Amino acid sequence: MLKQRVLTALILLPVALAGIFLLPLPGFTLAVGAIIVLAAREWGALIRPQDGFIKIAYAGAVAALVAALIVLVPEDLLWSEQRLHPLAHGVLLAGALWWLVGLALVLSYPRSARMWSRSAGLKSLFGQLTLLPCFVALVVLKSWPGMANDNGAWLVLAVLLLVWGADTGAYFVGKAVGKNKLIPRVSPGKTREGLLGGMAVCALLGVLGAYLVPGLSLVEALALALITGLASALGDLTESMFKRAANIKDSGRLLPGHGGILDRIDSVTAAMPVFALLYLYFGI
Repeated sequence: MLKQRVLTALILLPVALAGIFLLPLPGFTLAVGAIIVLAAREWGALIRPQDGFIKIAYAGAVAALVAALIVLVPEDLLWSEQRLHPLAHGVLLAGALWWLVGLALVLSYPRSARMWSRSAGLKSLFGQLTLLPCFVALVVLKSWPGMANDNGAWLVLAVLLLVWGADTGAYFVGKAVGKNKLIPRVSPGKTREGLLGGMAVCALLGVLGAYLVPGLSLVEALALALITGLASALGDLTESMFKRAANIKDSGRLLPGHGGILDRIDSVTAAMPVFALLYLYFGI
């Protein structure tokens, strides 16, 4: 299993970096849209396990919504005088609000599951609020105005570094000194010490960001890094909650040793819209 994970990661990393930095915005948008649709297919299993049709139908519905967003907010209208299109802004806000709801659901699980576990409509809505704001955030960050060489790819990479930092710090610190379970009813393996370790790595990355990014104060950089890191952990916990309720270990089998697409981007789905909104509000 470990060998498969390492091999898959070694293949995916350069592909992801190439896509982020080398694809022009239209190609990047289509590539991200395709990943979101694949993740939506896996989300279908969380809505109604063992129902193959729901996976295809849900992927088709999310694909239609992604296409609608691309049509309604074309590349040349996404930014106007460094102001984000109202629809894109609204989708990001909806995503941020959803993650506040997700936090409440995670903290109150399994009691919260009584409300949504048997509702295909609610789980479908939760999936859209998870995936679509992430799609919009990635495109918004990639197209960010005022970046050197118009290359917002560095912002996308910054979020990924925070996600990886939070995950890596949590893993090693939790492994070394983790004793107190974080939310055992949702994810028995995660500890409070691990979360603090992940946040420490994010704080270090925030300090580095304050040094590298003109106009970003140390306080802003730390807030950006820590809140994004916490959102990343919440994204992971929320998907774990839905998988536990559906009695599913992995969302899919597309990535050997890693599970499905959704298993790999669960943290990213929360981190991207939260980071994008904070960066927007900081007015950098």
